[in-house]
Amino acid sequence: MKPIILFRTELAFQYELRIAREHFEVIEQRCACPKDRLVIGRYSILPFHQELERDIEIMGSRLVNTGEQHHWIANFDYYHDLKDYTAESWDDSNIHLCSHSGPFVVKGRLSSIKHRWNSHMFAKTKRRAIEIGKELVQDATIREEGVIYRKYVPLVTYEVGLHDIRYTNEWRIFYLGDTRLSYGYYWSLAENVVERKLPQEGLDFADRVAKIACHHARFFTLDIAEKEKGGWLLIEVNDGQSSALSENDAHVLYGNLKKALE
Repeated sequence: MKPIILFRTELAFQYELRIAREHFEVIEQRCACPKDRLVIGRYSILPFHQELERDIEIMGSRLVNTGEQHHWIANFDYYHDLKDYTAESWDDSNIHLCSHSGPFVVKGRLSSIKHRWNSHMFAKTKRRAIEIGKELVQDATIREEGVIYRKYVPLVTYEVGLHDIRYTNEWRIFYLGDTRLSYGYYWSLAENVVERKLPQEGLDFADRVAKIACHHARFFTLDIAEKEKGGWLLIEVNDGQSSALSENDAHVLYGNLKKALE
């Protein structure tokens, strides 16, 4: 199947759209999708992935990630396969069995409220974590996703920005299968990070994770961060179709994606 990009322009930067067109045929409406195409949906798969997948299939094409593969990411099912690489986690079904007393990071399975770190993400105690969880379900998006409670792991932090956002040594890496496409510093808004260089140790860590993740999803991103005590931690897995660039070079990403699909 020849690849094609389905790009939702109102949710993305125009410069990325321009670069995508340099490497791929691009459409902006699903109804314009030709037959027998592999569709990579940039910013266009949410919130109704299943509906989009069905429409694309009716037109004789298919999405790069199936509904099952997208669900593995969006429902936090990847935790069971990648728990050796990420922070220990619980949800509302088993948080009462958790022996960890704190601190915790509390968030949705897919979403988080990073601009309200102190009040809506970080909890010093298990009791406070559960209280935050009850508050988060008032948000319609997080209520639909479900809340998860993650053991807090101190990370290398360069600065604390507006609204107590912590600019850690975190990186976003795009993969097609186990082929690394590009990587970039996660926190695009950080101002005082003198050196933004991902060492080989971090890349090797991400590649090990990708060799497991590629059995469950085809196009995905890994967000990894450096721990204060040394080593690296998987922060999140995201569908590559809906992941923002952060500081990934769009030319590198789309150029390598084209080569990998060929």
